[in-house]
Amino acid sequence: MVYNGKRLFMEKEKILIIEDVPEMADLMSLYVNNACMEPLVFSSAEEAAAALRGRAPDALLLDLNLPGMSGMDFLKKFRSEYKDSIPVIIVSARNADEDIITALDLGADEFVTKPFSPRVLIARLKANLRRLSKTEAAAEKSVQFGEYTLFESSCVLKRGVAKVRLSAREFDVLSFLVHHEGENLSPNKIFSEVWKVPCGDLTSVAVYIQRLRKKIERDPQNPEYIKTVFRYGYRFEAPGKKTAEPAAR
Repeated sequence: MVYNGKRLFMEKEKILIIEDVPEMADLMSLYVNNACMEPLVFSSAEEAAAALRGRAPDALLLDLNLPGMSGMDFLKKFRSEYKDSIPVIIVSARNADEDIITALDLGADEFVTKPFSPRVLIARLKANLRRLSKTEAAAEKSVQFGEYTLFESSCVLKRGVAKVRLSAREFDVLSFLVHHEGENLSPNKIFSEVWKVPCGDLTSVAVYIQRLRKKIERDPQNPEYIKTVFRYGYRFEAPGKKTAEPAAR
């Protein structure tokens, strides 16, 4: 993602693709990559399971007719090991009602029949990711400012549905600034509250402010969120900031 020549540090959604036909796998990978997502492509369910090793993808595109472990068996295994909210889209030439019903019963979210339009497939993938993002926002306290959502419990910042890569300290500094919107904050105040020590190297604050500006500002030289207050420190400004409490369960 680039604004005015400045690259924003986005962590791309990782899309697991399990497809044993090379041409089909290449086509799906191309469109996923063009949609600014990272394709993780495997020709068998066994290879995919071994590569994941507990690291969940953001979504799954799954064929049913696979060598070795079938797509249905992998779907059952995937749903037993990873959280149910991860979108799973079946992409298969099998279109019998029984296959569609079985896949949906096992936890698939969508069933796309081959041949398919790659653009429609990506649109469905994005729609599922958007729904997941809204569900996550409702499940925990979050703060929205501009195009961004700060998820408090999971320590994640997103621009739309894309994650912005932040270190733990960067997240802590940003969270402190966001929750003190409109206040003039001295480097000493930020350091003592975020680092939780009474004194230390205050230049660390300036370093982290600079890093955050590079990651969230369209133009880090003319920031719209993290302002410099002359001879004092910093002030966070976010028109339209909204805080959402977790939805009642």
